[in-house]
Amino acid sequence: MHIQTEDLNELEFPELLAEISPFAFSKKIAEKIAGIRPFNIEEAEISLKKVAEYLSSFESGNAIPFNEYEDIEEELKLMLIENYRLDNTSFLKIKSLTEQIARLQKFYPAYEDLFLYLKNDVKDLEFRKEIVDKIDKVFNRFGEVKSDSSPILKALRTDISHARKAIQENFNRTLTALTSTDYLDDIRESIMDDQRVLAVKSAYKKRVPGRVLGVSKTGSITYIQPESVVKHQFKLREDIEEEKKEVDKILRKLTFEISEFQPQLYSYQKYIFDLDLTRAKAKFAEKIGGILPKINRHRTMRLVNAFHPLLLIRNQVEKKKIFPQTLTLTEQNRILCISGPNAGGKSITLKTVGLLQLMIQSGILVPVHPKSEMFFFEKLLTDIGDNQSIENHLSTYSSRLKKMAKIIKEANSKTLLLIDEFGTGSDPELGGALAESFLEFFYDKKSFSIITTHYTNIKLVIEQLPHATNAAMLFDENSLEPLYKLEVGQAGSSFTFEVAEKNKIPKFIIESAKKKVEHDIVNLDKTIVKLQQEKFEVEKIKTDLAEKRDSTQNKKENLEKLNDQLQQKLFNFQKLYEDEHRKLQFGNKIEAFIDSYVKGKSRKLVVADFVKILEQEKFRKLGADKDETKRMQVVKRKITQQLKKVDVQEKIEETNERLEDKRQKERAIWMKVGQRVRIPGSTSVGTIEKIEKNGKVSVNYGTFKTQISGDELERI
Repeated sequence: MHIQTEDLNELEFPELLAEISPFAFSKKIAEKIAGIRPFNIEEAEISLKKVAEYLSSFESGNAIPFNEYEDIEEELKLMLIENYRLDNTSFLKIKSLTEQIARLQKFYPAYEDLFLYLKNDVKDLEFRKEIVDKIDKVFNRFGEVKSDSSPILKALRTDISHARKAIQENFNRTLTALTSTDYLDDIRESIMDDQRVLAVKSAYKKRVPGRVLGVSKTGSITYIQPESVVKHQFKLREDIEEEKKEVDKILRKLTFEISEFQPQLYSYQKYIFDLDLTRAKAKFAEKIGGILPKINRHRTMRLVNAFHPLLLIRNQVEKKKIFPQTLTLTEQNRILCISGPNAGGKSITLKTVGLLQLMIQSGILVPVHPKSEMFFFEKLLTDIGDNQSIENHLSTYSSRLKKMAKIIKEANSKTLLLIDEFGTGSDPELGGALAESFLEFFYDKKSFSIITTHYTNIKLVIEQLPHATNAAMLFDENSLEPLYKLEVGQAGSSFTFEVAEKNKIPKFIIESAKKKVEHDIVNLDKTIVKLQQEKFEVEKIKTDLAEKRDSTQNKKENLEKLNDQLQQKLFNFQKLYEDEHRKLQFGNKIEAFIDSYVKGKSRKLVVADFVKILEQEKFRKLGADKDETKRMQVVKRKITQQLKKVDVQEKIEETNERLEDKRQKERAIWMKVGQRVRIPGSTSVGTIEKIEKNGKVSVNYGTFKTQISGDELERI
């Protein structure tokens, strides 16, 4: 998108980016956010989808394992210098970054369906575990070089440990020996150059053998390192210097080894920077309730309940109410002209549309309703606010004309124009005529435009253009308060006299002004006011009726659902009744067998009768299924023979339809009131009492009645 810096400033885009920057982990990414500009549609769509996926991780609880990090840009440059040595902190930063990549590569596959776009970048990274292994081989968990990093370092550190132990033992031995003498001062010992020294009274310093390291300010105390410690101290210093050289050698070698992975580390850094930017946008979207609307390739913008994000943030802090706006721009409705009183929200509506367009084309989610739709423009040109220039000695009108000349030069069918107070700043009649010509030019260029105006002639021109629409910021005539609601489809009044009255201008002055204004203009303004008020009342009634209709529909759906549940319960009760009845009959037969056996009937005869009943039950359960299986096999063989050169699936569907039609025709013949029927597989027989138009049939079972679909019944 092509947009000038002054247009970005008019739409407060830098202020919006300043709200996003604090969410970045890295200072470099915070600076990068401040320089964001609109992308092309392909880049923007990918960015938007990534941000939307990251936002979903906050809402779903599947937190992406991405935490604060330190960038390694400096290390990536330095490690390529021959024989360079990175410090301990640098290696720990490299290890932390590599482990972060490992966690992300492990995380995304587990939630593949949720993060379709976020997973793509990280899965293409070449993870090298050797980076972590090499660093872990040298450093411990505290960031210190391990003693076993090399045999020489291990030996040196052993010698250092022994030397320190010898120094402590010899010093303590000498201190104990001198304690019984009067050579030591009351403090006995002190520390000089990180070494323990004896605090010897200067008068006895020659009686204590050792190396003098210093004297107190008064000269009364001489600080002496005991002779038994001196040689061990020199040995310790030599070993420490050798240790430093060996550590330096180890780290130079490690730097060289890690530098081989510089391309992979560079790709890790780049990915983490991109993810940091995506996360910052997602956190901002969470703050303002941003979503990803439908992005159209065709030229349709439909903003539903759209909020100005900066105003939303300010009002949330101040706990003030904010009013969303709803509007539509299409090929058939390219120009929207907003009129209405000052301080009614016209300019904010203009800025809201412009800022949301910049956001969506910069990969930032917008605070709108999910049913909203947007598309991309190649240019966005604005003229909002007072452009008076003291430096260039230009009046407001001259300045606006200069800007309008630039807009006229660049406007085309792929441009969004946002112009506030269209045509103002000059003689109303002459300025209005010029503004009318501007409007016709933009219309012929097929530019998409949202303009605000107080000029009646502009409102009238808009009414005559087939692809342009008037809109009004609603105003309560009774309370003389703006309603901050955009009403598309009608022109609005400026409420000049009403606003003046509200601001305590004397009534006699207002009446005098009314007499001076042409009669027709006053009448037109009054008519607009009246129509606006009536439309507001109609909309209110319409909203109330819609709410009542929705409530009635919900109640109807609940009743239908309840009725279905009751029918299902009745059906289940019928099935249960039949099962229990059959079990009772079977139990009675068993009871009869027991009675006959008790009365002396032979066991063999009783068992034979019992087996007969078992066979009957078996036949009842399996017989129907077996017959149906055989019948289907016969049908299947016939169909198979006929479908050698025909698509099998289509023929089966056609056959099923014919069978169903046949069943429907047969059912239409026998299904009459008084017909005895039953549910297939059931033993209970009922009589049809009533057949309804929707196919439902009332069946009387004697002890109870039920309603069931006729398709679920078979005749007796």
